[in-house]
Amino acid sequence: MTIAIDFDGTIVTHKYPEIGEEQPFAIETLKMLIAEKHRLILWTVREGQLLDDAVKWCKERGLEFWAINRDYPEEERENNDIYSRKLKVDMFIDDRNIGGLPDWGTIYRMIKENKTYNDIIFETAQSSSLQQDPIYKPKKKWWQF
Repeated sequence: MTIAIDFDGTIVTHKYPEIGEEQPFAIETLKMLIAEKHRLILWTVREGQLLDDAVKWCKERGLEFWAINRDYPEEERENNDIYSRKLKVDMFIDDRNIGGLPDWGTIYRMIKENKTYNDIIFETAQSSSLQQDPIYKPKKKWWQF
């Protein structure tokens, strides 16, 4: 799977243009995904020295991306008339998602088990003691048929 990952607010806390603190378990999770043969692309608004600093920060922690701000390592902007800032990936991991950024353990489960965030939440609710109560009946949502 090819996965695009944002830097500020996703791998590190927001302190742009500085580099924030590492989000808990972000680096370890990303390294596990690489070990499992996923292609990770660093996808960030950072450019120039700010981008170089972010890449260096990741490398110092043993994290190297398959590509940076492009679909594949060899892609050249100058030679690509149809170049687009829109990546052709299977998934984006970004703190600006609707609903925000799940914790990195949940992100890993979603990728490893091929589950949606709703799947994970539903499983959690099912295993809770509230669900075990025979009187409990979950409310039906208007979009669930």
